[in-house]
Amino acid sequence: MNKIDRSRLYGSKELEVVDDKGGRCELATLAEDGRTLVGRGSTALGWLDVDLNWCDKSQLKPVDLDGQEVVPVLSSFSAPIRLFDTCSIDDYLQHNIRLVYAAESQDDLADLRAELDRGTIFTFSYSYRGGQEADTGFLLTNDAGEIVIAIGNPTDVNFIGLASTVVESSNDEEIDDGEIMDFDMI
Repeated sequence: MNKIDRSRLYGSKELEVVDDKGGRCELATLAEDGRTLVGRGSTALGWLDVDLNWCDKSQLKPVDLDGQEVVPVLSSFSAPIRLFDTCSIDDYLQHNIRLVYAAESQDDLADLRAELDRGTIFTFSYSYRGGQEADTGFLLTNDAGEIVIAIGNPTDVNFIGLASTVVESSNDEEIDDGEIMDFDMI
C-alpha cells in the first residue's frame, strides 16, 4: 500500500521562521504565570485515578458509556482480510474519507480487478495498529483503473434538497425584526 496524501497530489511548502541573525526559531508556549516559556518536549500527559493518584497507562482499561470493557480490535495487517461485504456508492459517499492508499501490486489481482471494474465496492473493518475501534475500509478502483483503499468514518450529514423556495416580499409589507436572520449570532 502506498499512502496518497495531499503533498503528493498538490505539493507542499513549509514556513521557517528565523531570528535577526538567521537562526531558526522554535515554537514555545507561555505558561500561565506569564514568565515561563515551555519548549517542545517539555510537556507530557499523565493519568490519575479517581483519588487523584498517579497511575501507569498499562493499568487503565477502556470502557464504553455503559461501563462495559471495550474489546480491542486487531491490526488489519495481523491476518488476511476476507472481502465478503460490499456497499453502494451512496454508502461510500456517506463516509468522511481521511486516508487513501494505492494498491502497490496491481498485476496479481486479476480476479479482484474484474470484480472492481464492474463497480463493486468492498467494505471491511480497518485498523492500522489495532486499538479500541476500527475504521471503515473500502476497496474500489479510481478513474485511472487503479485499485484504491479508502479509509474513513460515517458522517452525520443529511441531504436536505437541491433547491429551496424563495419568497419575495413587496416594499409595501413591513418585515418583522423577528423574521430577519442575524448572521452575527452564528
